[in-house]
Amino acid sequence: MVIIPVTIAAIFFLLFLLFNSLKFAALIITVLPFASIGGIIGLAVTGEFLSVPASVGFIALWGIATLNGVVLVTYIRKLRDEGMAVAEAVREGALARFRPVMMTATVAMLGLIPFLFATSPGSEVQRPLAIVVIGGLITCTVLTLIVVPTLYRFFEEERIEA
Repeated sequence: MVIIPVTIAAIFFLLFLLFNSLKFAALIITVLPFASIGGIIGLAVTGEFLSVPASVGFIALWGIATLNGVVLVTYIRKLRDEGMAVAEAVREGALARFRPVMMTATVAMLGLIPFLFATSPGSEVQRPLAIVVIGGLITCTVLTLIVVPTLYRFFEEERIEA
């Protein structure tokens, strides 16, 4: 009840420091529910319970999900700073950052696959963590590439050229 809100607050604070904007910090923090959906579904499908290792998995998942959101939004903002229109920057940014976002998620998932099939002592700790991270990355990656660019249009107004 303490560590999860503190973690979310710390992520939001770091995002605010990175972007110097409450709007963009709020935009990127929206990836956390996308990630959580997959983690919760993964636990439900496999019959695992929300335990301390699963909670640690959620925290790790949120870090990866936040990184993917930062990669995407930073590039879109760069395109906007270069003078591109919002719609064009969002489209181009999502296309250009598709591969880096997919690679980040894929590498994390591939690294945790052995934990899913572990049967040795200690696997009861490894399995819930891996289930949460892998399930969360599946939903988070898809939703980050679709929803964040869509929401970006509402978080930044069209600039007026003088």
